[in-house]
Order: sequence, then C-alpha cells, then structure tokens
Amino acid sequence: MSNYKYKVAVVQASPIFLNLEASVAKACKLIKNAAKNGAKLVLFPEAFLPGYPDWIWNISAGNIALQQELYAKLLKNSMSINDLHTKKLSKTAKKSNIIVVIGINEKSKSGNSLYNTMLFINNDGEILGHHQKLIPTLAERMIWAYGNPKTLNTFSTQRGNIGGLVCWENYMPLARYSLYKEGIEIYMAPTYDESAVWRASMQHIAREGGVYVLSCCTAYKKSDILAALPELEPYYNSIGKWINQGNSIIVAPNGNIIAGPLNKKEDILYAKINRKKIKEVKWNLDVFGHYSRPDAFSFHRK
Repeated sequence: MSNYKYKVAVVQASPIFLNLEASVAKACKLIKNAAKNGAKLVLFPEAFLPGYPDWIWNISAGNIALQQELYAKLLKNSMSINDLHTKKLSKTAKKSNIIVVIGINEKSKSGNSLYNTMLFINNDGEILGHHQKLIPTLAERMIWAYGNPKTLNTFSTQRGNIGGLVCWENYMPLARYSLYKEGIEIYMAPTYDESAVWRASMQHIAREGGVYVLSCCTAYKKSDILAALPELEPYYNSIGKWINQGNSIIVAPNGNIIAGPLNKKEDILYAKINRKKIKEVKWNLDVFGHYSRPDAFSFHRK
C-alpha cells in the first residue's frame, strides 16, 4: 500500500550558477532534506545543473563574441550521463532511498554540444534513463541541440510509472499522448516558465492524462546570475530583484492544484499522492482508452 500512497517533493531553488561541482553538492543536500521529510520522489528544475542560461533572453543573438564566451563557460560546467557528478547524485539517491529526477545540461558525445536533459535515477541509485528536450524554445536554440526522440520514454519504478517533458515541449500534443500511451502516472514538468498560463496548462495536462503533475521551476534572483557573471550587469539593469519567481506547483489527476504555487522563495514543495486516484479518474476520461477513437485517428512512433 505504501507504493500507492506516498509523499512527493518539488525543489524550487537556484543552483550555484555555472559551478557544476557546487551545484551538485547543493542538489545532494536538497535530496537528503526531501527524503528526511518523508518524500519518496523529488523533482528539480529544468537545467538545474549547472543552471539555466538566462542570458539568452537579455543579450542579442548578434553579439556573437559574448554569446560564444558564455556558451564556453556553460559547456565547461556541464556534465555527461554516468560521469562522476551523476554518480554522486546516484549515491545520494540510494542512501536516501528516494527517486530523483533532475534537469541537467548534458554534453553530447562530441563534448562540444549540449542537450537540455531530464535525468531519472531510482531509489536504488540506478540510472533509469534520460530525456532530451525535443525542441529548444526560441532563444534556447542558441544553446541546446534538438533532443533524440528515442529518449521520450516512461520508466517503471516502485512508486509507479514516471516520465515527463521539459518546459514548452509540454505544449506538443503528440509528445504528451506518447506518454499517456505508455501509461504514465507521475508526470514531471520541469520548466523555466513562471506564468499563470503555464500553471493552467499543468492543470489541463493533469486532467487530460489523469495523472499527477509535478511542475518545478527555478527561483532565480538577479544576484544569482551576476555573482558568476558580473560583466552582464549592463544587460540586467532593467530587471528587478527576481529574474524568475518560480511558482512551482503539484497538481492532482482531477486538475486541482494540491501544493503551491511557491512564489519568490527557495523551498521544497510537498504533497501526498494516492495512485488509486489515477485509476479512479480514468472512469471519466481515458484518452488512450475509452475516450480515444482509433478507428478515426492513429498514432505511430518511429
């Protein structure tokens, strides 16, 4: 029964910007804190390690020299699957007996390109897999490569079938549908979008899929960025104290927000979930079951 009813956690925090080692250490501390508070699954924001490259929204693409310099700094502090930093996270997950889902900047095999990646680690410290964001949004395309569609999967765990999409790829109906097809129960949506429209979208997805949705956003202060990149001060003059207010939430399968939004603070958001509720709401709406029309529409993955 404990596998049906348990506590989940959403970490709304900022990394130690562009410092991978320090950010991993902070993540491990937060994982331990979530576990001590009874959570069995914890989600971190998009690109948490070593941070979301916020400068892309404030510096023109035509400033090539500066964009190149900043990209090189991000690349230097990014990570690979199964490297020493991943092993630290895995060790902490196992010791804390908690499932960890965390956003990372993942180095390509060449070591010179990056993916916006969600890493999945189970409570035994094993890497279940990873998902690379399929389409970086707008200015993000200056940083991240297009993700491999083969990484769009769900993962079976002791706490249910988990998976998710990163930020605005949640607006791709067929990507969502592919997860519903796989029987996803706990739907992760790490993001950089703090808006009310985004929160409404998370409620829609929870209702549409009959799933619990964990939406997790970085809470960035201007000082977090400028501490690492003081030379960017002129580009942030018009921005107040908070670059991103966070507004992380947890949504039940009926579409109701059961925790959050958490605004303008670093903290861990908790909620108790009951996987039986997922089965119950399917009586009303099962978009891959009785509420589908395979005779009218077909869905195929390459």
